[in-house]
Amino acid sequence: MGSVIVITSGKGGTGKTSLTGGLAAALASQGQKVLCIDADVGLRNLDITLGMTDAALMDFSDVIAGRCQLHRAVAPHPSVSNLYLLTAPLTLPEDFPGERGWQALLEQARPAYDFILIDSPAGLGAGFRMAVCGADRAIVVAVSDPSSLRDAQRVVSQLSQLEQVHLVVNRVRPRLLRRQGATIDDAMDTAGLPLLGLVPEDAKVVLAASGGRLVSQLTQRGAAQAYANIARRLTGQQTPLMKIY
Repeated sequence: MGSVIVITSGKGGTGKTSLTGGLAAALASQGQKVLCIDADVGLRNLDITLGMTDAALMDFSDVIAGRCQLHRAVAPHPSVSNLYLLTAPLTLPEDFPGERGWQALLEQARPAYDFILIDSPAGLGAGFRMAVCGADRAIVVAVSDPSSLRDAQRVVSQLSQLEQVHLVVNRVRPRLLRRQGATIDDAMDTAGLPLLGLVPEDAKVVLAASGGRLVSQLTQRGAAQAYANIARRLTGQQTPLMKIY
């Protein structure tokens, strides 16, 4: 049965969607069968990060409503084996069954995939609550500034039902950390979470998305290396943290 991981953040701008796409591609490259679900209704961008713009014709609401079977709604990645996308609708239908329908969707997906990664909407609204229900574990994404870490704390307070919640500090800029007099240990203490990984600031993440490609198709260093390391930890491999500061 597949492991359902929700990837969330307290606010936008943390690079949550980029992390979801990069981590999914890394897991698939390591032999795992991965389904990415974009849960950000109306603001979906995961297809861009994956280099799959407009590849999906159906969305998760079509599956939940019974208009399409799951295996027909998911779109395979054009160049990465074992990587699939189920996108979000632009709006939810009036008769959408909410969390009950979402949990039923996840139960359909579990037998078919090793990992199901959910790109949650930022914040703590109804979209967040739907995205986290039915998950096995969560990754909270933050950057190192105090406001982001405080928002991460708020997210953690809403995830008490999950046994495993980890922090990823994204877009790490060593010089900025030094000027702030801050360390990653400070970030962990502020967020109150164990650290799953560090991802450096990397311009190639933006360049890849702009070109309709995965960052791992441009380079194996920087953010791509960080995604690969986090993927190994999720599969139980002992992997040291990147030394980026």
